[in-house]
Formats: sequence, structure tokens, C-alpha cells
Amino acid sequence: MEVNIEDLLRRAVSSGATDVHLKVGSAPVARIAGELERLEGFAVLKPNDTQAYADSLFTPRAAADFAATGTADFAFGRQEIGRFRVTAFRQRGSVSVVLRRVVPGSRSFAELGLPRIVEKLAAAKSGLLLVTGPSGSGKTATMASILDWINNQRAVSILTVEDPIEVLHPDKRSVVVQREVGVDTPSAADAVRSAMRHDTDVLMISEIGDAETARAAIAAAETGHLVISSMRTTDPADTIDRIVSLFPEAQQRVVRSQLAAQMLAILSQRLLEGQGNGKSLACEVLTNSERVQEWVIGGADTAALVEIIKESEFFGMQTMDAALLKLVIDRSVDLPAAIPHARNVHEVRAKAMAAGIQL
Repeated sequence: MEVNIEDLLRRAVSSGATDVHLKVGSAPVARIAGELERLEGFAVLKPNDTQAYADSLFTPRAAADFAATGTADFAFGRQEIGRFRVTAFRQRGSVSVVLRRVVPGSRSFAELGLPRIVEKLAAAKSGLLLVTGPSGSGKTATMASILDWINNQRAVSILTVEDPIEVLHPDKRSVVVQREVGVDTPSAADAVRSAMRHDTDVLMISEIGDAETARAAIAAAETGHLVISSMRTTDPADTIDRIVSLFPEAQQRVVRSQLAAQMLAILSQRLLEGQGNGKSLACEVLTNSERVQEWVIGGADTAALVEIIKESEFFGMQTMDAALLKLVIDRSVDLPAAIPHARNVHEVRAKAMAAGIQL
């Protein structure tokens, strides 16, 4: 079989595919309109085929990562085809590759289903804004939407530090510089530190996953920058605890004080199967306030923070249960789809039924 990854991707894109799967024992598979379909005209892939596809996609860094760990995440793009986020990994002794198409442009806050408070957060001059949730919860789309809003509304200097770059942001009112870890900078922390010398106003870090990056992000917020980043955490309490746990115990009290002062907000997301073929976003919102600062410094339990969020709708806060209930009442999501994500299942079910929603 003659391997030509560009022809394959061109064919997938013309079919409206969002994802492409390359796996030994199957012809190339594309996700079209939410369903997986085998692409016609391609033979069943053999081990040499998927290896050749991977080799034609690898960047030097991705090739090194794959050789060392058996997995690699990176970006691939061609002007006439588009940009893809690529994951290569080994399974059953052979190479598999999954490519996700990155569609140019960003969706608006309303299109994503983000709460109104996000526009106010995007207009902030400084602070740490974290978008959290499990993989596949729409964190990248939310951060891209926030950056696009800033790019359209504010004349500022934006620097992104990404691993890999997933969404391209052309200059609009703002000037946007995008740096990729492993290509343009050795690490996210190095790029954040150097950003202090680049006349940067807004800094986006694709993910905070280690103490060095967390320290650099907090320092950038302390020096008057708006810092936007993501974490794979479940809720605001988990997010704060995870950041603090990245540091040695002797430093954790100072880190809590820094977070209490610099945290702008935490958006904790879930993507749920909506009614129809689409997905709906449920978003828990924690913004900063005196009570939140006291909680962050004191490190109380999760239940105490949930109560603060419940009692602080005036500040734009919203619990996950409230977000889920709104989606159910609006008929955007069925109750059975929302229940697994609820903290207080009985309360959500009872309020839904009181609003006329039948199980």
C-alpha cells in the first residue's frame, strides 16, 4: 500500500470528518456527523502502514517522545488541508494514530453555552483564570473563545504557550504571538518567564501540570498579567488542592496566600450528550471574594466551598448542580444524562421533577 497521509486527510476533510483513526486490522476510519465510518477506497492497514503514517506525521520531538514512551501528542498542519491534533500510541505491538481536526476560528461564548460572567472575566486586566475538567470537556474550546473575545474587543498583546498549538489566532485588535513547547521554547515555564520581557498583557498556557509552570503562572498574575490556563481537575476545590500539592509542604502556605490574592476565577466544565446529536456544556463557576479567599488560605473541605458558591450567585458563581438543572429544565439535556455529574443527585432529581421534568 502506498502511504500518503495528505491524500488520506484531504479525503477525510472533504467528507466532513472531525477525527481520523488509523489502526492495524482496519481500513482508515473517520468520524462523520458523530458516527464512525470506514473510508472507501482504502485497504485494511498492516503494521508497516500505520508505522509509515506515523513516521510521515512525526515532528522531531514527537518521534523522540514516541521512541522513549510509546506515545506522542503533537500538531500536524498543511495550509491546503488544515490543522490536526495527533495522538500516536502503541497497542498490541503495533502503532495506532488518531487525528482530530482543528477547525479554524473560535465559537462565541453563547454558542459554547458559557455563562455570562465569562465576558466580565475576559475583560479583566490581571489575575489567574483556570478552565478545568476531564479530557474531552471542552477546555481548549473555552480558552480559544476567551482569547478570541479579547482579540476582538481589546487592543492588547497576547502570548500563548501551547503543547501543541491547536487553534490559530490571527491578529485582530490585539497582537497575538503563539509559541509551541518543544518547537519554539524548551518548556512552558521558560516561555512564561520570558514573556515578562515581551510587553505581554494576556498570557495563555495550555495546561498547568507541574510546579515550575504553576509558579511561573502565579508570578505572571502577580506582576499584572491576565493568565488563562487549564487543569485536568474535577471541581474548584480539587483545582486549588492540586496546585498546592505540586509544591513542597514548606511552601504550600505561601502558595495558598498567592492563589487567594491572584485567582480570578475557576470554570469547571462537563460536556453532556444533548437532546439530538449535539453536546451541551455544564459549567461550575467560582469567582474570587473575601469568603473564597478565606477558604483558599484555610484549606477547608469541599462541602464548605460548595456552600459558598451556592450563596454567591450575586458574584456570578454557579454550582455544577445548578448548571445541570438549568440544562435539564431548558430541555437541552435529558435528566438521566445529567444525573451522573451531579453532587446531590436527590436534590437535582427533585427540583427537576418539581419543574415538570419526568424521569
